[in-house]
Parts: sequence; C-alpha cells; structure tokens
Amino acid sequence: MASGLVTHEDRDRARDRLSLRRAYQTHGPRRWLWLLWLSIGPGILVMLGENDAPSMLSYAATGSRFGIGFFLPFIVITFVMAVVVQEMAMRIGAVTHRGFSELMADRFGGMWGGLLLTDLLFGNLLTLITEFIGIRAGLGYFHVPPPIAVSAAIVVIGVAITTGRYWTWERLIMALAIFNAVFVPIAILSHPAWSEVAGAMIRFGPMPAWNSNTVLILVADIGATVTPWMIFFQQAAVADKGLTPADMHRGRLDTVLGAVLAAAFAIAAVVATSTLFRHGISVANYQTANFASALRPFVGRVGASLFALGIVEAGLVAAIAISTASAYAFAEVRGQSRSLNRPLKEAWSFYLTLIGVAVVAGAVVLIPHIPLELVVLLVNVVAVLSTPPIFLFLLLLANDRQVMGEWVNRTWQNWAAVAVGALITLAGLLFALSVLDPRLI
Repeated sequence: MASGLVTHEDRDRARDRLSLRRAYQTHGPRRWLWLLWLSIGPGILVMLGENDAPSMLSYAATGSRFGIGFFLPFIVITFVMAVVVQEMAMRIGAVTHRGFSELMADRFGGMWGGLLLTDLLFGNLLTLITEFIGIRAGLGYFHVPPPIAVSAAIVVIGVAITTGRYWTWERLIMALAIFNAVFVPIAILSHPAWSEVAGAMIRFGPMPAWNSNTVLILVADIGATVTPWMIFFQQAAVADKGLTPADMHRGRLDTVLGAVLAAAFAIAAVVATSTLFRHGISVANYQTANFASALRPFVGRVGASLFALGIVEAGLVAAIAISTASAYAFAEVRGQSRSLNRPLKEAWSFYLTLIGVAVVAGAVVLIPHIPLELVVLLVNVVAVLSTPPIFLFLLLLANDRQVMGEWVNRTWQNWAAVAVGALITLAGLLFALSVLDPRLI
C-alpha cells in the first residue's frame, strides 16, 4: 500500500474515534455511559472467550467432584490473576497501537518473535480442537451428527469475519458471548443451598485431599483463566479498535467487567454441577454431553438443554476469538495486513489464516477413533507450560520505558505480576509432576 494513501481501515478507525470525540462533548451521565459503550469490547471478549468449552467443562468437573466449598473463592482468585495479566496487554496495545507478536519481534528480535509465534499457533490449534470437541459434544446432546456440528461452527466463524468492520464484528461476538450467562439459570434450577454458596464465597472451605486429581482440577481452573492466546488477542484487538492512552481507564474497566462476568458464569457452572456431588453421582467422561444428561433429573429438560447449548456457545465464541488471535499474530510477524477493518480483498491472507486454523481444528475432531480425552489433557499441559515464557516477555514490555513511556508498570503492578507468574509456574510444575508420576504429589 502506497505511503499516505487513506485505506478502508483508516476510514473505519477514524469513524470510531469521531464517535468517541462526540461522546466526550456530551454532558451528564449519558456521557459516561456512551464513552463506556464505545470503549468496551476486547476485555469482555477475551474473558468470556476464555470461558470456553473445556473451561466450562473443567468448572463442571470441579463442582461434580468437589462441590462448592474450596473452589468458589479459588476461581475468583484465578480471575484476579487474569485481570493482572490482561490489563498489561490492554495497556501495551493502547500505548503502542501494535500487537504482541510485532512488538516482540521489534524489541527482542525476530528469532524470539518466531519462537513465541510457533508456540502460540501450536497451542492455539490444540485449543481450537478442544473447542470443536465441546461444540460437537453439546450439539450431540440434540443428536446432531458430528460432521454437521463442526461444519455449522466453521460456517458461523466464516460469516462472522465478513463484516469488513471491527466494530460490527466485536458487537456481534459480544452478543454471542453474553449467552455464557445461560449457566446462571441452570444454577438456580439446581436448587443449591444458597447459604452454603454465600459462605463459600467469604471463606475458603476445607482443602480437598491432595492427590493428582486435585492438582489436575486446580491447574485446569488456572488454565481456564490465564492462557497465551488471551495476551495476543487483547493487545491486538485494542490496537485494531484504535484505543489510546486517553481511553486507558475505560480499557481497564472493560477488562475488569469481563472478568466479573466470566467469574460469575464460571461459579454458576460449579454451583449447577455441585448437585451431582451432593447426590454422589459420578460423570466419568467430561468431554461428552454426559453432564447435560446427568443434570437432567435435577434441572429438568430445559436446564439440561441450556447446559448443552452453553457448552456450544462457549466453544463457538472461543473458536472465533482464538482463530482471530492466531491470524493477528501470524500477520504481525509477516508484516501483512491484519485488521478486521480491512475487506477480504485487501487482507486475504489474514482472513485465510483465520478460517484455515478453524478448518484444520474441525477436521481433526472428525478423525475416527481420535482419543478426545487425551487431546484435552494435552491441551491443558501445553497451555499451562507455555504461559510463563510469554508472560515474562509481556512483563518486560510493560516495564520498557522506551516502549511505554509514562505508562510503564508501577511497583505494585510488578509485585502483582511476579506473584501471578510464580503461581502459574508452580502450577505447571505440579501438573508436570502429576503426569510423570502421581506418587510425587
């Protein structure tokens, strides 16, 4: 593209900034609400996107195996960890207007950028496979054949990227993502002891027996809130949206609001399936529609159907977000067009990458006799073990004054980030030990 030529992307982003400028010129409560509405999006999408199919199944496994005592406040802590990580990604994107991969390659060299990109794309592909497993399982509850379920999901992903406008794409996916709230009525239909739920939220219950199964659930719940793709996605989405340091406090609010919503829906999934724990019912295969079937006697046909649809929604939103994160990162490293504000003909390689990784992941799920349970376990291992190095580079960028200027991390932010990094690393080590030899735990 010739220098100085105004592109479709430039016009769309300028239109978004003009809307923000007009909002700044209004007065009263309407001004604040309008500014918030125009600024939110990446934070809510990344948090609800991480409430994906394997994450919701992990929360369901948590409730059915251990009830509500210890894990409700633990889940809140994991989302606090996510806010610490994603706030840095948001801040870097708003200050630099560049994605994580591009910035990484510029500051630390193409070798590191390429290694982290390979790590991300491999992890994203594995995670996408689990999303299609969730979609296949959820629709399988309604007797939809796997090829139709997977094909329909790919079509939805393809339709979502045809808007040629980041704003429209973001609002469409947010509308789909808010359906994650379906787990709240399921929790209500399960008739939990609300006094116990309230008590669990203000104090930790007794720690479950320490063994490899407990470690698996603990690490899976951490992996359900802090993963590499979230960093790449939010930073690139903030840049694509055109947010600036002037929007920083609303970007933080967007991230916190997304975490609050996602935590509430995750807790609802735990509460809903804790009824299985109370009745001593075991669901052996967490990667199928067994949860919906097992819950049906307690939440009714409507509740069970909502659970299955919730897993489909979780997988679909995450598949869209993770495919987009992969396309952003791949295009950044290659120096290619990488905006949802670009029409297909101007950024065909970006869109081809986006839909291509989804097609590959969907095709893998349809391989006969593939060990789906082993794939999900492998994804959890890869996600937890691959997060620390990416998180380290994120922390280095957030402290780079040449990159961030006055927006570098404050001391308390660094302490919080180090604590999060230490917990993630410890979780990864425990998980690795539990896989190598459960007797070591």
